[in-house]
Amino acid sequence: MREKEEFIRDFNEAFATNEVDFILNSMTEDIEWHLVGDQIINGKQAVEEIMEQMKGIETLESNLFQIISHGNLAAANGRMKIKDPSGAVKTFGFSDFYELEGLKSPKIKKMTSYVVKVKEEKNK
Repeated sequence: MREKEEFIRDFNEAFATNEVDFILNSMTEDIEWHLVGDQIINGKQAVEEIMEQMKGIETLESNLFQIISHGNLAAANGRMKIKDPSGAVKTFGFSDFYELEGLKSPKIKKMTSYVVKVKEEKNK
């Protein structure tokens, strides 16, 4: 696996397990994170505040289906099943698009996330 793809895989695993230090160390100070249809988060401090709000969420399942990288751009998509603080279980599909800074030890400069709630499939 190429270095950038491994970096994106590690970043997604850290996100699923709420490893805030790894997440923040993977971003530039001036990170710009677009949560499409929701909000734009600017800077590491704001990302840290968002991650703090997510501490009560437990990831039950995380699947990364594809990672694509070219130059300083990368993309990943997958599915995540979570349990929120109330105990409700929800599944989300996501696609994240990354603009990276640095080739040897990349950091995320810009991230755009599309997140969609997925209905649970019922067995037929």
